[in-house]
Amino acid sequence: MSKDPGLQRRVFLKGAAAGGAAASTIGAAAPAAAQSATPPPSAAPPPQAAAAPGYMVLRPEEAAFVEALVDTMIPADELSPKGTDIGINVFIDRALASGWGKGDRLYLQGPWKEGTPQQGYQLSLTPAQLWRAGIEATNAHCEKAHGKAFDQLDAAQRNAVLTDLDRGRVTFDNGLSARAFWSMAYQNVMEGMFSDPIYGGNQGKAGWKLVGFPGVIENNRGRVVSSRDKRFEADPVSIADMS
Repeated sequence: MSKDPGLQRRVFLKGAAAGGAAASTIGAAAPAAAQSATPPPSAAPPPQAAAAPGYMVLRPEEAAFVEALVDTMIPADELSPKGTDIGINVFIDRALASGWGKGDRLYLQGPWKEGTPQQGYQLSLTPAQLWRAGIEATNAHCEKAHGKAFDQLDAAQRNAVLTDLDRGRVTFDNGLSARAFWSMAYQNVMEGMFSDPIYGGNQGKAGWKLVGFPGVIENNRGRVVSSRDKRFEADPVSIADMS
């Protein structure tokens, strides 16, 4: 990430776009590398304004953290609206309230030893517990470094904190793995950007339109030849569109 929010945003999307476009359900897939998208000629319109979300899991201070996080990673620009306008914060809250967030399909009986990246999730915490502990630990780190919680920092400071998390330069005082928290946070933001809108994120199908993803059904076969060497403008179809 860069201290320039616009540049940082493009670095995030470059690494997230293709892998996240396929994440049409709430799940736990490792971040995937992808190609960058060419910015459209004009600013993307924000989706229709909605009422303030009613959070199912996130406490007020946690919601403030998540909203600041997603708006820092996905600021509004010519590519798309900001993260909270897309609903990524809502997606994360719903995911943490789901069976996945509660660890319904995780083995949580130990022994708890540090695993290799190939061994997947190895913590004793459910995803919801990891988010809660990670938010608390990140805010404590910010208080120590800047005298304020993460959501109260300015944009440059928030970008610096996320850069340090991404590069493994943060050690949490509570013993939690900063790498484990950042990996899940990054993954969930990516999923919220590119999942089906029915899950709360990707409102206005902003993420799908960004990468030219057709949605839940393949409906672009006939346009392969006509779209060659041109920017592909998709009209994606969501689950709700099919009901």
